[in-house]
Amino acid sequence: MSAKAEHYDVIRKPIITEKATMASENGAVVFEVAIDSNKPTIKAAVEALFGVKVKAVNTSITKGKVKRFRGGLGRRKDVKKAYVTLEEGNTIDVSTGL
Repeated sequence: MSAKAEHYDVIRKPIITEKATMASENGAVVFEVAIDSNKPTIKAAVEALFGVKVKAVNTSITKGKVKRFRGGLGRRKDVKKAYVTLEEGNTIDVSTGL
């Protein structure tokens, strides 16, 4: 297992929400990933960091909302999520750290 620094740059953190928990029941894990990453690099990073076989990677970009901050307008950052579907028999426990 060769966990390179680039892999940690691609995968930021796991996302633990109600929707992500429902996806994990179907063998999928949700990660926040770098906005400029693509599906092959996400797949390679997950396989290298966790030692699992990845079946598919689906991505979605959530545009940042405009919110008020100290009276002025501020903008939240855009977030890219990766729904990583694992092969049968592979699991990732997101409750433990990387």
